[in-house]
Amino acid sequence: MKVGFIGLGSQGGPMAGRIVEAGFPTTLWARRTASLEPYADTAAKVAGSPAELAASSDLVCLCVVGDADVKEITGGQNGVLAGLKPGGVIAIHSTVHPKTCHELAKEAGAQGVSVIDAPVSGGAPAVAERRLLVMVGGDADVVERCRPVFDSYANPVVHLGDLGSGQTTKLLNNLLFTANLGTAATALALGEALGVLPERLTEVISRGSGNSFALNALGGDTRGLDRLAGLAGTLLQKDVRLVADLADAAAVPGGAVLDAADATLNLMKHPR
Repeated sequence: MKVGFIGLGSQGGPMAGRIVEAGFPTTLWARRTASLEPYADTAAKVAGSPAELAASSDLVCLCVVGDADVKEITGGQNGVLAGLKPGGVIAIHSTVHPKTCHELAKEAGAQGVSVIDAPVSGGAPAVAERRLLVMVGGDADVVERCRPVFDSYANPVVHLGDLGSGQTTKLLNNLLFTANLGTAATALALGEALGVLPERLTEVISRGSGNSFALNALGGDTRGLDRLAGLAGTLLQKDVRLVADLADAAAVPGGAVLDAADATLNLMKHPR
């Protein structure tokens, strides 16, 4: 399978590197020339546009920031859809609204191109250890065609169902993580007010039934939430907005998890 990869940031860059190392013929495109420099001494080729990249690819992986980026990269006379041949596949690794995937799939389907959504979790360290989590939605046959490429950097690759189910799952994961950040941070603050050092409380809870990934992300520091707000506040705000929109569209309540996530965003000064 010939692979095109667009989105060579902190997450996508290492993923593209593993695909190249695995021996798949790979073509890259980036807005910034500097993003391509790490691949200068590899077998990867560089395209002049997304359309040119797509013309030489069976599978185009997108790991750009958000919905607007996906639409921009795939549309227009220089976009991915302008170059991808019938039978080609677009895999959306970005975390976006499921409706973005469905809209693209409708447009792509008219020219015989398939779309799957495949958001990821784990970051660059997980890519290096080939244990990135990939959440996939889409036609089972198409997913299986792409699985060898995903296996070059991921384990597990979980097929969740129809197109959009990968995005919904990723958004629910991020919703719960956001909620857990706030509850963990306020638990540390309460403990400190009651005379228990935050780092000691973290040491105990991390070995007990109250443990969570969010607790450890705070680093045993009552100011950890402020630190994370600067790093990820905007992205968490975006993801909570998206999942709240999904709940509203389905006319189902967000419940305690959405309430807790909203409380966290308020603490991070990034209200929904």
